[in-house]
Amino acid sequence: MHDLDVVLVQANQFWENKVGNLDNYSSLLKEVDTCDLIILPEMFHTGFSMNVEELGEEMENSIGINWLRQIASEKKSAIYTSLIIKENNRYYNRGVFVYPDGQIETYDKRKSFGLAGEDKYFTAGTEKKVLEYKGWKIQLQICYDLRFPEIARNKIESNLFPTYDVLLYVANWPEKRNLHWKTLLKARAIENQCYVIGVNRVGIDGKDLNYSGDSIVVDALGNYNSCPPSCENLLKIKLQKVELDKIRLDLPFLKD
Repeated sequence: MHDLDVVLVQANQFWENKVGNLDNYSSLLKEVDTCDLIILPEMFHTGFSMNVEELGEEMENSIGINWLRQIASEKKSAIYTSLIIKENNRYYNRGVFVYPDGQIETYDKRKSFGLAGEDKYFTAGTEKKVLEYKGWKIQLQICYDLRFPEIARNKIESNLFPTYDVLLYVANWPEKRNLHWKTLLKARAIENQCYVIGVNRVGIDGKDLNYSGDSIVVDALGNYNSCPPSCENLLKIKLQKVELDKIRLDLPFLKD
C-alpha cells in the first residue's frame, strides 16, 4: 500500500447554476496534475438547494456525473462529492466516488438536516459505504452525518484490521457553526484512529448563508492541515499509511 496524494477543492458555489459551477471547478483544477483523490464540496454543482424537481438528475443521464467521469479520466484520479439524484420518484443527496476508470460507488446521506428542511425533500440513506481504493479503506459521509458519531464508528474486524483508514466528509456547513465543524472533524479522527478529511464550500448561498470553508485534513492524533478560511483554495496533502499504522500500533485503542 502506498501513500495517498489528495487534493481538497475549497470552492465557491454559484446558486443553482450547474454550468457556472462546472466551469469554476474546471478552472480551479487546471493546476492539479495527476493525483490519487480529488474531493469537492457537497452538492457540488448546485449548492445546498431543496429545488429537487428542477435540479435532480438521474444516474444514467447526469450532467454532473458525466463531468466527474471526464475529470477523473483526465487527472487519472478518483473524485468524491455529492449531488441531487432522482431515483424511483425519490430524491437523494447522493455521494458519488468516481474511480479513474469511470466506475462509481455511491453513498446516500443518512442524516437529513431538518433545520433546513432537507428531510422534507430528500430520502435518507440506510447503509454505510466503505470502499477500497489503492489499498486504502475509505468510508463515505456527507455534511450533517458528522454530528452522529455512531454511524462513523471504527472497530477491529474479524480479520484484526480496522473497518476503515480514511473518513471523508463533503459539506455545505455555514460559517456560524464552523467551531462545531472543526471540533467534530478532529474528534472523529481521534476516536476512530483514522485520517479525516472535510471539504466545505465558501461564499454566500441563495439563502444568504455565509460559508467559511475551513476544509481540513486531520490525522489520527488530531494534528491537522487546513485551507485558509473564506477563500477558494486547493490543499494538496499526502496521507501516509506507515504513520497511521504506527499510531494504531503504539496506541491500540480500537481493540478496546
